[in-house]
Amino acid sequence: FMLFGVSAVLAKPLKVFVLVGQSNMEGHAKFSSFSHVGLDPETKPMLDKMVDDQGKPRKVDDVYISLLTGPVGSKAASGQLEGGYGARRNPAKSGGKVGPEFTFGIYMRELLGEPVMILKAAWGGKSLYEDFRPPSSEKGAGEYYKLMIGHVKNSLGKLGELHPKYDEKEGYDLAGFVWFQGWNDMVNRKVYPKRDQKGGYDLYSELLAKLIRDVRKDLGVAKLPFVIGVMGVNGPTKDYAGGQKRYVGIHQNFRDAMAAPAKLEEFQGNVVAVLTEDFWDRELDEAQAKNGQVNRLRKKLKKEGKKREEIEKEVAALRKELVSERDEEVLKGITNMAFHYHGSAKILGQIGKGFAEAAFKMVE
Repeated sequence: FMLFGVSAVLAKPLKVFVLVGQSNMEGHAKFSSFSHVGLDPETKPMLDKMVDDQGKPRKVDDVYISLLTGPVGSKAASGQLEGGYGARRNPAKSGGKVGPEFTFGIYMRELLGEPVMILKAAWGGKSLYEDFRPPSSEKGAGEYYKLMIGHVKNSLGKLGELHPKYDEKEGYDLAGFVWFQGWNDMVNRKVYPKRDQKGGYDLYSELLAKLIRDVRKDLGVAKLPFVIGVMGVNGPTKDYAGGQKRYVGIHQNFRDAMAAPAKLEEFQGNVVAVLTEDFWDRELDEAQAKNGQVNRLRKKLKKEGKKREEIEKEVAALRKELVSERDEEVLKGITNMAFHYHGSAKILGQIGKGFAEAAFKMVE
């Protein structure tokens, strides 16, 4: 009788978290970038949670996911959280990439000490101005806003199929929403013609505040905890160097506009901005720059018509001079473009962890 009483007390609604955005929420970190996570003593403990004894991505205990991505009309992919729920060309086929969802699930399960359900909806190249446009905006709801809300509602209606620990009597608790988007708005000169000036991205701030209100209304949770993942490609703007410096004004203006809704009085205590610039890894840039010098020499020598053997000899000599053994290992952490956070599991892993920690602080 006592045992039954204890289990009844311990039973809780299933915690559900929604993760939404464009390509960086999809996640372009290939599994091959995982080894780089272990090079840094600060992130080595994270790698140990990410992989098993064979170095392969773990299945995360008690954490399940339902992912909507791919062409309009695609069906959601679902299952126990593991590597492969990052960007996919074919939503039905597991890919070899991860996004923030992987470490979000790992750390949220650890922080809560109870089962977790993740509902993820992400598509590359989508804007807040057009695709995710909130219903309360002048032009009405964008197609991908509707798809996202539809995915969440559909998934909530069949949690018994999606998560083996779901208890219908206890139900679920929609416990948090993470927004990680922005690139397509940031580079849109037509919509934001004064983007390099103060206030040039005010419209983005207004639309994001409307999105927060509309999501809460459509999902029926008045103060649904909301995490804004602020774009942070290339790291803090104060550290920009060389050609990057010309983008300081635009990038900083956009980041400030993304973070702005978290400062509104109505959102105090239930909306928080996470600066993903804090998780950027400058060592990746440095190793890539050295590798770039080697590649440029190869091109130059080819253009000059040098023989293959001669080219390889000169290239090898420069590589030995510039690129250290550690650089070679660091370069394994780059599996995509810089605007996809280098396709780095170290960066996206820390971002997912940061999102989980921020969301957890708001869970009631």
